Amino acid sequence: MAERVETSIPSIPEGENTIEERHVGAMWELEQKLDQPMDEEATKLNTMDRGNKGLSMLMLLRLSFQSLGIVYGDLGTSPLYVFYNTFPDGVEDSEDVIGALSLIIYSLLLVPLIKYVFIVCKANDNGQGGTLAIYSLLCRHAKVSLIPNHQRSDENLTTYSRTLLPEGSFSAKTKKWLEGKHWRKRALLVIVLLGTCMTIGDGILTPAISVLSATGGIKVNNPKMSGDVVVIVSIVILIGLFSMQHYGTDKVGWLFAPIVFIWLLFIGATGMYNIFKHDTSVLKAFSPTYIYLYFKRRGRDGWISLGGILLSITGTEALYADIAYFPLLAIQLAFTFFVFPCLLLAYCGQAAYLVNNKDHYKDAFYASIPESVYWPMFIVATCAAIVGSQATISGTYSIIKQAVSHGCFPRVKIVHTSKKFFGQIYCPDINWILMIGCIAVTASFKNQSQIGNAYGTAVVLVMLMTTLLMVLIMLLVWRCHWSLVLVFAVLSLVVELSYFSAVIFKFIEGGWVPLIIAAISLLVMSVWHYATVKKYEFEVHSKVSMSWILGLGPSLGLVRVPGIGLVYTELARGVPHIFSHFITNLPAIHSVVVFVCVKYLPVYTVPEEERFLVKRIGPKTFRMFRCVARYGYKDLHRKDDDFETKLFNSLLSFVRIETMMEPGANSSTYSSAYSVNQTQDSRDGLVHNNNHNNHNSNNNNNDNNNNMDMFSSMVDYTVSTLDTIVPVESPRNRTSFRQSYTVDEEEEDELEFLKTCKESGVVHIMGNTVVKARSGASLPKKIVIDYIYAFLAKVCRENSVILHVPHETLLNVGQVFYV
Repeated sequence: MAERVETSIPSIPEGENTIEERHVGAMWELEQKLDQPMDEEATKLNTMDRGNKGLSMLMLLRLSFQSLGIVYGDLGTSPLYVFYNTFPDGVEDSEDVIGALSLIIYSLLLVPLIKYVFIVCKANDNGQGGTLAIYSLLCRHAKVSLIPNHQRSDENLTTYSRTLLPEGSFSAKTKKWLEGKHWRKRALLVIVLLGTCMTIGDGILTPAISVLSATGGIKVNNPKMSGDVVVIVSIVILIGLFSMQHYGTDKVGWLFAPIVFIWLLFIGATGMYNIFKHDTSVLKAFSPTYIYLYFKRRGRDGWISLGGILLSITGTEALYADIAYFPLLAIQLAFTFFVFPCLLLAYCGQAAYLVNNKDHYKDAFYASIPESVYWPMFIVATCAAIVGSQATISGTYSIIKQAVSHGCFPRVKIVHTSKKFFGQIYCPDINWILMIGCIAVTASFKNQSQIGNAYGTAVVLVMLMTTLLMVLIMLLVWRCHWSLVLVFAVLSLVVELSYFSAVIFKFIEGGWVPLIIAAISLLVMSVWHYATVKKYEFEVHSKVSMSWILGLGPSLGLVRVPGIGLVYTELARGVPHIFSHFITNLPAIHSVVVFVCVKYLPVYTVPEEERFLVKRIGPKTFRMFRCVARYGYKDLHRKDDDFETKLFNSLLSFVRIETMMEPGANSSTYSSAYSVNQTQDSRDGLVHNNNHNNHNSNNNNNDNNNNMDMFSSMVDYTVSTLDTIVPVESPRNRTSFRQSYTVDEEEEDELEFLKTCKESGVVHIMGNTVVKARSGASLPKKIVIDYIYAFLAKVCRENSVILHVPHETLLNVGQVFYV
């Protein structure tokens, strides 16, 4: 069935928390009583300690070793291509090599070590990193989400941690400023999505440059070999890499840590060998004065070469995105005491070789390897490049999953690949898109230089977005003094803007690639999020009044057939429009109706014990409930999860608790319904008393008149809400309200009744809302809604597939929504 619904959704006023908060008056208070916010009936878990307490030194060392393969694979393979991209036209002076080495040393010191490992990585959401994890943190500490579905009960979650800001503080003023204007919230989301899109671009560029650089070693011992052979070998390796992804990182990644460990030992030992063999004077690069001399001597060319120096810290953004796998202390130990020294030795060794062999700038890494270990090093380098690529690919899957949970990306298939590690997932659709992109980049550019320019542009933009978000984290979450925030922001921006200004010069030489990838990804995310917000606003503004539901009576005005109907909705409160559409067109409804809201919260996970919230709607005889299923951005519906059974068990638990704790709840609900009927029966008199109250506010009947004033406002709101559905004075309304008092309270046991309905069958009722542009809409909006969004909605997976709803029990209720 389909219904054409043309609705103009007013924009949300600036500074308001939710759409529902616009309504005022006593009738709204009555609605609140009939359909209260969800209260958490599940027992709270004790605060989970996710820190490093209880970890022995031996365990920390073991975890530090394991982190090498997952976290540092990308950063560790940078020596393969840094000097080649820094001097693409050759080395003119030995002092230039010393200056470039000095820049590499201090780049590694300032960005990966100080900024990321010891500052940014602490800004994690219970171990989850990345720009979207930062956004979730900010959404908990400030009301910046563009989908206003927040409930107070969400704050009681074990994983919903936040801090309160002192009144009048700079942090509180920043929070108020951020919440004050709608465009600021949108700007924050754009920054987050831009950083996310650039990270997705990394997932395409990292495998391309890493594998191409590693396989380039074939030509070193065979100079006459065609470059096309290297490209073909790289493409074959890339196809094999992406074809293995469906096995999961648990199966294909068990060799990662030993490979990276051996690789770092090799490059560290080779670097030490080259330093003592060729030129120990390169160690003077630890003096920052050589940075000044480098720029003074080379001028503009030296500044442009920063684009190559930037590649020495690529993989740092992946380090932050992959911190969920290990304790922060283990990551800090691994980088500080092993990865960082090995990288310094590797770059110093290459610099020492280049000082005496300037002609080998194109293949400095492989040329500097002693012949006795050349082929073992080549094999390890190729394996390390694959490992580094794997870390970025897995990080892309996690980012896409987070974006889907935030309503910023079309629904894609997400598969769990490990029973032991819940965070290991695989996205088939994204996997093949990444593979096609990697092959296209590798085959098109065919050399490391242009891919390196593209790669550097993506990395520096991710770092800039992270810095801007970190400023808000330091103010709103950490509550740092503004002077410390200013020092961090200035130092970070000076370094990163310098790199960004350098890669701008290489825009034509490959720097445009990540911008195109980011533009396409940003367009997809923006369009999908825009339509998601509009659909939610449509649900809120077209929801059915609880007074109308009560007016239908226990039978809802229809035949109640055996079974349970699960009505899926975006709303955590209120009755969705599809329900009124359904019962208007069909002559029957199930004996038990449950409105199910699958809701994603700005937390990394929701414990199973706190997953479901259940609430009764109306009197017990109506057999209507609401269930909010809450998920974090790391959580996922899995095929082995029996969602239906878990929901039903939560429903039974709620009924048991309600029976024990609130034996008189039913009577209060009836009295609320009765007050509405009284209000409707005496409308004329109420208006008169209301006027009388305005002229005689100080007489002895002041209390009575205040009550009449309340009833009057209740009538006004009821009329405006119900006129479009059922007339307020309809005989069916009056009859059904009075019938509610004749229902025998000694009814059959509700638990047995629910179990009987469950045995009769469960039907999943889902809304199939089609979004279209209005006839008078502007051309850009028509293109966005009627073509781009329509295409995305057609190719993405349906909600029923994502929620694993059995096709034989699915009932779609169609409606058309015009924006």
